[in-house]
Amino acid sequence: MTANIAVLVSGGGTNLQALIDAQKAGIITSGKITLVISNNANAYALERAKNADIKTAVVLKKELGEGFEERIKELLAENKIDIIVLAGFMSILSESFTKAFPKKIINVHPSLIPSFCGKGFYGLRVHEAALEKGVKVTGATVHFVNEIPDGGEIIMQKAVSIRENDTPETLQKRVMRLAEWKILPLAVEKVCSKIIK
Repeated sequence: MTANIAVLVSGGGTNLQALIDAQKAGIITSGKITLVISNNANAYALERAKNADIKTAVVLKKELGEGFEERIKELLAENKIDIIVLAGFMSILSESFTKAFPKKIINVHPSLIPSFCGKGFYGLRVHEAALEKGVKVTGATVHFVNEIPDGGEIIMQKAVSIRENDTPETLQKRVMRLAEWKILPLAVEKVCSKIIK
């Protein structure tokens, strides 16, 4: 028995690719990615899903407005999804949505929470803030999603050293490669194995 995983994406899908690769490599065995939902019709992540023969759906907030989250819930129900992974999903989910899936939604954030997280901290902004502050260590955190942005219980963290000549771009790439792509698959496997028990 495996847990059905839905991955919610908005962009390039590098974290989705890390999950697909981890599934192929046997790192994720308790779950299977069965659906990828994007809130951006042009997200390259959709191509990655198609290349891996994973079902995709596009749900646009500007088209659906209030019905945006309802449509996502319908897709999750239709596909019997057990766990939702936010992988660079650029839309904050409402409290009513997150409460409907307690400990079933996980997100990867590109810093060591509680540093550089919460409202407005996403993408390069996180790394810009870390460099501005002069911290020597950053990293990534996988956490459960609740109604507070980046406020849910931490599942896994991995630290990455900051180098003297780092730019937000070089730091972002290193945090992805050394932390996000490593701990997201491990955290997904951990949560899936609990779900199927």
